[in-house]
Amino acid sequence: MLASFRNLGAALLLLGSVSALDAGARENVSARDGLELATSSAHNWAEDSVLVYLENDDIVDAQGSAARWGYLFYSAHLDRWRAYSLSDDKVENAGELGFAFDAPQVEANWIDSDRAYAAAEKAGGRAYRDQNSGALRSMLLIRGAFGEDDPNRTTWTLVYDSAHAPSLFVVVDAENGDVVRAWKG
Repeated sequence: MLASFRNLGAALLLLGSVSALDAGARENVSARDGLELATSSAHNWAEDSVLVYLENDDIVDAQGSAARWGYLFYSAHLDRWRAYSLSDDKVENAGELGFAFDAPQVEANWIDSDRAYAAAEKAGGRAYRDQNSGALRSMLLIRGAFGEDDPNRTTWTLVYDSAHAPSLFVVVDAENGDVVRAWKG
């Protein structure tokens, strides 16, 4: 499944690529801020579509917000996946994935990116950044991938990296905000 995440990350990066100059003019928002528009767009594509993955498409700030977020939906009727990259209250890019991404629907009651970010920072993210000149590179919301003790759990996974240390992964339960686990690798 890790290879699928790399493929998905590359596909969403292409969909969500934005120049540094352009990104500076955009307002940072939390992940939930774009959910209604992403869901509406996905339902226009396929009425049965459900959210299966969400990831930042731009740099996450110290409040857990970003100028751009990417949402991936799945339609069982079409047996297809479609990604939407949103910023400034509009769909910047949309397109179908050219490969299968077998992930279940995320739970509807997930905490927003700001709460997940705050939990990860307390669980070692801030110390990692300070000690290693590191940065948060990715926040992703998915069900069943990183909650090993509960495969049906929807989690936020935050990935910190540095040129001087192994990456830090912090998994946060997306329902209650508790840190599930953290590791370097």
